[in-house]
Amino acid sequence: MKAVALLSLMLTLGLAGAEPPPPNTIAFVGVHVIPMDREDVLADRVVLIREDRVVAVGPVDEVEVPEGAVRIDGRGRYLMPGLAEMHGHLLPPDASPDEVENILFLYLANGITTVRVMLGWDNSLEIREKTNSGALLGPTFYMAGPSFNGNSIRSPEEAEAKVRRQKAEGWDLLKIHPGLTREEYDAMARTAHEVGIRFGGHVPAEVGLRHAIEMGQETFDHLDGYVEHLGGDAGPVDEAALAEVARLTRGAGAWVVPTMALWEYLYGTADPEVLRGYPELRYMPRRQVEGWARNYARRLASGQIDPAAARLIIENRMRVLAGLHRAGVGILMGTDSPQLYSVPGFSLHRELERMTAAGMTPYEVLRTGTYNVGEYFNGKDTFGVVAVGRRADLVLLDGNPLEDLAHLRRPAGVMVRGRWLPAEEIAARLEEIAEANAR
Repeated sequence: MKAVALLSLMLTLGLAGAEPPPPNTIAFVGVHVIPMDREDVLADRVVLIREDRVVAVGPVDEVEVPEGAVRIDGRGRYLMPGLAEMHGHLLPPDASPDEVENILFLYLANGITTVRVMLGWDNSLEIREKTNSGALLGPTFYMAGPSFNGNSIRSPEEAEAKVRRQKAEGWDLLKIHPGLTREEYDAMARTAHEVGIRFGGHVPAEVGLRHAIEMGQETFDHLDGYVEHLGGDAGPVDEAALAEVARLTRGAGAWVVPTMALWEYLYGTADPEVLRGYPELRYMPRRQVEGWARNYARRLASGQIDPAAARLIIENRMRVLAGLHRAGVGILMGTDSPQLYSVPGFSLHRELERMTAAGMTPYEVLRTGTYNVGEYFNGKDTFGVVAVGRRADLVLLDGNPLEDLAHLRRPAGVMVRGRWLPAEEIAARLEEIAEANAR
């Protein structure tokens, strides 16, 4: 009887022969697509999303938008892949749930839909599962476990055991910090290759850059090891030596994650008044910002920073990045946030300025946070370009970022795994975060 009654109701409403609306289908209509697998703008397109995947990309007169799909007006706007933070962090387990959720949203608000977390906490894998499943709103995460360093590893046997343990626990990669001996590092590297887990981060002094490249370290974060290898901490970088190590890096298929802006803060070459005036600081807890200010003031007052030596290192870091870029070394976008004056998501815009200053075009800069990241994670998922079958991580902009990267500062909306966040929702949530921090 219930089935008959339901059929009668459907007939009354004219629904019996109707196709049900497609599940979670969204269409960007009339938008200019920046695919990022090439430097191009595809005008007047429809990009069709179903669930968390791109299912169609084509001219407006060729792609049919299904009945019942949510339409987003893209006329005069630009759609590009979501960006990545390839050296990010999460808050420690004692942070409140609100603080954790705020950090996740700060990434999304700036179009960052993928984050490689470079130091895992006890709750990091849980956060990865919740965000990747959609139970918690945030980017897609890839996690490095607790680091390999001079305090956590005391023998090659400990290094091998820790690799096997982190692989079994489900971490995506291993994080290397300073302090490992060459024997410990080599035991880590050999075991990582054996069990199939990648590793990256710093270059321990006893290991050295060349040996780390030869042992298969996949990412060199903060350009760690390069300035020292090239003698750039004592004088000008040797251009011939830079070209040689760039060839070695590229030949090994290794990547660099520069984090240029942060290193200017760490070396004390940034004006403290300028840092304190960053508008994005309102999105961080007041105690955190005050701690950053005290930390920076202590650095400048300690006498441990030689201003001339610091400026030399920062200038040589820019020369190294420019040289690696010219040589075709793979570069991945990263800022090391949250960190000293490096606010999640917003720190991206500071980094874009430094990469541009190193001679990279807007397209080349954007590629480090889109296409290149998809290539690095190839096999984990497909993303980093706007194309059929790719993860629906997208940023809608009011202007063309290939002409001016500043258009990234105020996205018209962000999509993460098919979830659409319009500009109004982003602005309202950011204001809530700022007000809570002010209180």
